[in-house]
Amino acid sequence: MIHPLLNWRTLMAVLAIGIVTGTIFYSRYLTKKIQLEEKQKVEQWVAASKAILNSPDLTLPNLIRNEQQSIPIIETNEKDSISGFINLDTAKAANDKNYLYQKLRSFQSEHSPVVVVLSDSPYIANRYYYGHTRLLEEVKYFPLIQLFIVALFIFFTIYSISVRNRATQNQLWAGMAKETAHQLGTPVSSLEGWVEMLKENHTDPKIVNEIQKDVDRLKLVSDRFGKIGSKPKLEERDLVTQVQLMVDYIRRRATGKVHFSVDTHQQPSIMAMISPPLFDWVIENLLKNALDAMEGKGEIHIDIMEEAKQTLIDLSDTGKGIAKYNIQKVFKPGFTTKKRGWGLGLSLSKRIIEQYHNGELFIKQSEIGKGTTFRVVLRK
Repeated sequence: MIHPLLNWRTLMAVLAIGIVTGTIFYSRYLTKKIQLEEKQKVEQWVAASKAILNSPDLTLPNLIRNEQQSIPIIETNEKDSISGFINLDTAKAANDKNYLYQKLRSFQSEHSPVVVVLSDSPYIANRYYYGHTRLLEEVKYFPLIQLFIVALFIFFTIYSISVRNRATQNQLWAGMAKETAHQLGTPVSSLEGWVEMLKENHTDPKIVNEIQKDVDRLKLVSDRFGKIGSKPKLEERDLVTQVQLMVDYIRRRATGKVHFSVDTHQQPSIMAMISPPLFDWVIENLLKNALDAMEGKGEIHIDIMEEAKQTLIDLSDTGKGIAKYNIQKVFKPGFTTKKRGWGLGLSLSKRIIEQYHNGELFIKQSEIGKGTTFRVVLRK
């Protein structure tokens, strides 16, 4: 099934090509027509000028000559020495000696002159070189202007469709997340009740403790999903503590062959405005992603550095790395190189940091066989 956006793009492209092609052909037709009319006007003006030389009292030639005020003309002798001009900048011609000769060379490259032979022996003639009117120049550039306008129209149309589709997709994800949180609510509440009953029946505290941890974990997951789609309340928290808690949580679930380290550059605490449940989710997703990339052994290093206007969190692993052609895809919903999973962890993490924390999440560096570094930027 062809995506609707692709249909729109194809339709817009065909429409643009049709409009521009039609405009180019019509503009060429108009250009030739105007050029022919300009040549006829110049020839009439030359004929009128010749008639006036023979008899200055002729009314029609005078009228034709005086009405020609749009086409620039330069008059020369048979050796192309300039003897007169009309419809050019008089002030410029007086102050710049090269002005008329530059115009003459330009006119010579555009049209053949209209020649009036005054004498055959010796050969004496006047040559009349002429240029384009402003109207002809505008007609020539009209297709380019129209192409630019059509391109802008297509760009804004596709952009608006893309924004609408993204908004619809965001609403869908948010709705699914909230529905998941709602569906988890009932069994979690029930499990909490069962845990209380186990406590009252003096069940082995070690077993009750482990069950309580899993119930708390389910409550945390439900709380995270419930916050997707609505603006969370940001609180001032210590990033060092938040990150260390998630590292400890993941360390307990990793093999003994994975070494974790956190570098805070000798700063015991680094404060930032965050939504603790959502921020923890991001760090957890990045840590789990690193574990999957290393396949049970290697090093995970987190570097937290506070700057004047922002705080940087770099999470590096010594895993298999990400191919260059996949780097732009890793944050797209549904993209995953794992056999299991929906490919939503990094996509949700990016949304949490960029939409809810006004920060950035991106791949700082990745090399096949050596590992990957993700960077989280939190602005102050």
